[in-house]
Amino acid sequence: MNWFAYSMVAVLSITNLLLVLLVLLHKGKGGGLSDLFGGGVSSSLGGSSVAERNLDRITIVLMVVWFACVVGLGLVLKHVT
Repeated sequence: MNWFAYSMVAVLSITNLLLVLLVLLHKGKGGGLSDLFGGGVSSSLGGSSVAERNLDRITIVLMVVWFACVVGLGLVLKHVT
């Protein structure tokens, strides 16, 4: 693998960890596992809608970067072998 593939793997690893963190930061929308762990109790104490929208935007941008890294790494590895 060349330096580009190594850098793509590094970016992919970082975005994986950040996506897990950002998805866990989102507020629960229904009666799922978030209510089981106390997410439904503090529904009035949730963050503002501006913070939630910004969190959504950051998550979407990070998902696009993650997807581009997966596709780019696949293309690079296809042409290397």
